[in-house]
Amino acid sequence: MDLPRYILVNKISMISPLLFLLRTLIVDNNRNPVILMKERSRTPATKKIAMERIEILFEQARLEFSRHPERSNRFVGLARRIAMRQRIRIDREFRRKFCHHCYAFLVPGNNVRIRVHRSNVVVTCHRCNKRTRYSLVRPYV
Repeated sequence: MDLPRYILVNKISMISPLLFLLRTLIVDNNRNPVILMKERSRTPATKKIAMERIEILFEQARLEFSRHPERSNRFVGLARRIAMRQRIRIDREFRRKFCHHCYAFLVPGNNVRIRVHRSNVVVTCHRCNKRTRYSLVRPYV
C-alpha cells in the first residue's frame, strides 16, 4: 500500500464508530501523533455571524480601553482568532485599530503616535515601538 498510515486509519475511522473514538491515537509514517480536526463550516451565514462578532469585539475594545487596556487587547485577539478560524478578512477600519506586531488595541494619543511622512501614514505603537506604514496615494477610481 502506498498511502500513508494516517490516511488509511482516518478513512476506516469514518466507517467504524469504535475507531472513530481512537482517532486521536493516529500516528503518521514518522510515528508523530496526528490530531485530526473537525471541518470548519463554510456557509455564508457563519461568515456573516463572524463579521458581526468581530464588529462587536472591536466596539467593546473601544469602550473598555479607558478602564482596562489589557481587556481591549484580549478582545482584539479574540476577533483575530474568529477571523482566522472562519477564514475571513478583517475590514480595513478594524485592521488599522490594532498593532500587527504585538496585537495591542490602538488609541491615538494614548498608546500610538500617528505621523504623515512623504505621502505615507506612519503609525508607531508605544507598546512594542514598531512602525506600520500606510500609503496615502490611492489609485484612480
